[in-house]
Amino acid sequence: MPKVKKSKGGSGEKRGGTVGLADQILQGDAVKASSRVKSRDRRQEDEDEYVDERLSRKILEQARIQQEELQTEYGLGKTETKKKPSTVLGSGSQELDSDEEWPALGQAGEEEEAECGAEVEVDPEDEKAIQMFMSKNPPLRRTLADIIMEKITEKQTEVGTVMSEVSGRPLPQLDPRIIEVYRGVNKVLSKYRSGKLPKAFKIIPALSNWEQVLYLTEPETWTAAAMYQATRIFSSNLKERMAQRFYNLVLLPRIRDDIAEYKRLNFHLYSALKKALFKPGAWFKGILLPLCESGTCTLREAVIVGSILTKCSIPVLHSSAAMLKLAEMEYNGANSIFLRLLLDKKYALPFRVLDALIAHFLRFRKEKRTLPVLWHQSLLTLAQRYKADLASEQKGALLELIKYQTHPQISPEVRRELLSSESRDEEMAAPPMALD
Repeated sequence: MPKVKKSKGGSGEKRGGTVGLADQILQGDAVKASSRVKSRDRRQEDEDEYVDERLSRKILEQARIQQEELQTEYGLGKTETKKKPSTVLGSGSQELDSDEEWPALGQAGEEEEAECGAEVEVDPEDEKAIQMFMSKNPPLRRTLADIIMEKITEKQTEVGTVMSEVSGRPLPQLDPRIIEVYRGVNKVLSKYRSGKLPKAFKIIPALSNWEQVLYLTEPETWTAAAMYQATRIFSSNLKERMAQRFYNLVLLPRIRDDIAEYKRLNFHLYSALKKALFKPGAWFKGILLPLCESGTCTLREAVIVGSILTKCSIPVLHSSAAMLKLAEMEYNGANSIFLRLLLDKKYALPFRVLDALIAHFLRFRKEKRTLPVLWHQSLLTLAQRYKADLASEQKGALLELIKYQTHPQISPEVRRELLSSESRDEEMAAPPMALD
């Protein structure tokens, strides 16, 4: 037989027995719904007491995690993740999506912002020594608009002549509607702080006459944040040769003007310099080498631009070519800073580059002017990093050099480094070790 369930009725119920239907009807007043509600309330109170503070925190934490997962999966919202900026450049280390919004400056960039935002202190003696090697007749500094307009005029004259000879008609000018659109883009870029850029600006790299269209936006009036976003777009969408022109005609003059005016470089412009290294060949040809060839590169400019070399990873091929050019060009003081920074990266340099570096230093054997300390420091760096890769004749020539160009603290160190290692030709001539 099935087990008889005990009734949960009042005191009128019999223990161990059942209550008939008639008795239940007569006792209807004793069975109240309120008693069941009170029992449920008591159970609810027991459960509330069971969920303590620690468990509540865990439940809320899990709920937050699930909410973030849903937002990420269905795009319901954006989770704020602070990502520390990386200075290592490579195929997968840079995202150059032109639709990405300008990120807010948080703790991730505070150290870098403080570094480039502070005024760069330079040694007056070093600055005076470098000024001795600057060009006495530097080219006139033209405005950015003059440079771009000159390039556009040359291109228009050349292409217009060809078009006239072929079809007998001059090269057509820009549509007035296009001019009006890009004049409006200039109004946006001259006040830009953050957010998305106009789509008309993003398509400029795809245009055949992108320089002419870019001139309509008046790059000299852009904000620093707009210059950074423009550098991202042009470095990722232009070919290396065209990116080099953008760096040289737009980015470099703006950087030099900012350093000359404020004695430091704006954080956004500094970030643009780093972002431009996405194309290292264009960066060297459009920024670093023209800066040295100008003959007017100041110590402050060399220190700020050179700091990019220490923070970023650069392929050895581009760095070797840059060192070769720096060693062969006319010395102006800033060369020593860039050479020392590149030598400190400890590349496996080709012998041709090492020979050019040795020849660069040997040219100063009969120099009558006082060489800056930076020159001696770059010579010491060469001896420290590549003493084992130098031939005995090269070491002998450098030892003879420091007899004429002497620094009381650095020259003894150069001599010690050169004499403490075997030469390249001695290692090659050494007999092989016998194996047991």
